[in-house]
Amino acid sequence: MFAWKWIAWLWLGSLCLLTSCHTGNSSNVGKQGTIGVAFETLQTEYWVAGFDAIKAELEKRDFAVLEAISDGDPNRQLQQIKNFITRRVDGIVLVPKDAKSCIPAIRAANEANIPIVLFNRPAAESDVHSVAIQADNYKISKETVEFMVDQARQTGQKHKAMIVLGDLGDINAIGRRDGFDAAVADHADVIDVVARVPSEWNQEKAQAGVVNALQAHPDISFLFTSSDFLLPSIVSALKSAGKYEKIGQPRHVILGGFDGDATAYEMLREGYLDATGVQDVYFEAQATVEALVDLMAGKQVEPLIQDPGFVIHQANLEELSGRMWGAQVAEKGR
Repeated sequence: MFAWKWIAWLWLGSLCLLTSCHTGNSSNVGKQGTIGVAFETLQTEYWVAGFDAIKAELEKRDFAVLEAISDGDPNRQLQQIKNFITRRVDGIVLVPKDAKSCIPAIRAANEANIPIVLFNRPAAESDVHSVAIQADNYKISKETVEFMVDQARQTGQKHKAMIVLGDLGDINAIGRRDGFDAAVADHADVIDVVARVPSEWNQEKAQAGVVNALQAHPDISFLFTSSDFLLPSIVSALKSAGKYEKIGQPRHVILGGFDGDATAYEMLREGYLDATGVQDVYFEAQATVEALVDLMAGKQVEPLIQDPGFVIHQANLEELSGRMWGAQVAEKGR
């Protein structure tokens, strides 16, 4: 009997390792139950901040937490969700790789009658049931670029513009692109979009694309990136072209982004970044947990809950930095 128990424990331990199921100090049973939190990646500061905020919100409400990271592999993530189900979690928070690959994982949760909430990336339309918490990518991007356009108009000059696109297989990237397009559509007298740089959320591809765009159009003076995550590559390209100057300097490129990470915060403080659209991680984490708790209680929850976010820039930096998740990350780093 002892040998069989030992083999069973070895098998369970191996399963956790294979599926990146880390329980850590969250393995104690919470009074309110246990929640499985499965993220597709932790490669950016935004995902780390969201992961930590969700766990903190759950632990504040006395839930135990099981963790899993799939490293961009939908099949691995499906196995992680099945592992959560086998361990009889009370609810699941999921960040999928994309809108379609998560459908089997959601279906598995549905069949097990376990509520599931998607953080920041909603699922595609299908016969499965989930709730999604998502930043209003279109609105936040549009408002950010509109602010940038106002700054451009104040210069009294026409500006050649570049947008660095995200991975257009990601619904968030599409919303940000569409918000940019809507913001510049009625301002052809000020903004001429001459470059659309694909990045697929890859630093090297973004940097190469921006370098090429600046070589083709050395007079570009307006640049929006679909994620602050790509700012280091963009800054490197701007420096190589001799165009990385502070606001108010002759060769300053009007620069804006999306996310609100620590790099964007530092660039705002130093006077290089004009504006960024901030995803309110703390709002999204709280809304995720509240939606999950309501679903567990059998309540009706709207299928999509949007984070309105906000635009932060030089004039409101002091006022809004307390709500900017990247500012908190940066200050902790000090």
